[in-house]
Amino acid sequence: MRSSFRHLAIAAAGAIFCVAAWAQTATDIGRPAAVIPLESEAPPKLHVYAPLAGPLARGVVVIQYRTENTRIIPVFGAAAVEVSPRVGHLHVTLDDRPGTWAHTSEDPIIVMGLKPGAHKMLVELADPNHKILASETINVTIPEQKAAEAHKH
Repeated sequence: MRSSFRHLAIAAAGAIFCVAAWAQTATDIGRPAAVIPLESEAPPKLHVYAPLAGPLARGVVVIQYRTENTRIIPVFGAAAVEVSPRVGHLHVTLDDRPGTWAHTSEDPIIVMGLKPGAHKMLVELADPNHKILASETINVTIPEQKAAEAHKH
């Protein structure tokens, strides 16, 4: 009798294991891969917004932006180009000047000390090897500061 009970228990455990394995496979069929292959990802997009009015009135340029299909983090090099989801950083160029700086966080871009008047800011979304993926140019006008207002903080 003991032998029959043991065989029954083994058979029941095997059946439960098979059902559990089948259920897991059926559930996983409809799920997307944990990591989407890079070539299947949607293209990166960059959205740059006009400077915030309040700080601009004080001569401080605060540019908010957002990206789609790319995370902005301080990672560089050939190996990082293959990371999924895609990572990158921004290149920022002011008034067509030589030299660009890298913006490597999702914080707003903040620029101080510009002379009053019209300025142009080129914001480029770059991959970890600095290949440009998207770009936007915004115009910024710094108002004249009155002497009393210039010293307020």
